Amino acid sequence: MAETTPEVFATEAAEVSTEVGHGGAGTHAEPELFGLAPFQIVSVAMLILLLIAFFGAKVHKTIAGGLDSKIAAIKDQLEEAKQLRAEAEALRQEYADKIAGAEKDAEAMLANAQHEADAILEKAEADSQAMVERRKRMAEDKIAAAEREAVEDVRNRAALAATAASRALIADKHDADADKALADKVIAGI
Repeated sequence: MAETTPEVFATEAAEVSTEVGHGGAGTHAEPELFGLAPFQIVSVAMLILLLIAFFGAKVHKTIAGGLDSKIAAIKDQLEEAKQLRAEAEALRQEYADKIAGAEKDAEAMLANAQHEADAILEKAEADSQAMVERRKRMAEDKIAAAEREAVEDVRNRAALAATAASRALIADKHDADADKALADKVIAGI
């Protein structure tokens, strides 16, 4: 019975590991997991790792592609923002130049208007002085003409008065004998 006792206490694992091989010698039992031999476990593990690597690479490529596209979009937005900023700077500079040009033009226009106003004022003064001189000459000419007319009138009246007085004198003091002697004298002088 002593021989049967060790067999009675043996476990199933012991029974599995002590199978009888060829020629009556005992063989070592292979460990199993879920009914798979070790090489099958390694094969399944490698298959799982390859699937994870394959799908993980595709997911990684998808994630990387999505990130790359977002990075490219952000770069494009940054480039567009830089371009818009450069355009805004150019517009700001253009308007600053226009404002400076407008200020210079306004100053030039103001100086030109002042110069024109001074020129017009000088011309008006010169024209008014010329007109005053012209009117003065006209008045002087009218006065001189009036004086000449008055002198001429006085001369004419004096001549008329002298003629009338000489007639009266001649008529009073001259008679026919005096006329005859005067006529003889004039004839002798010829």
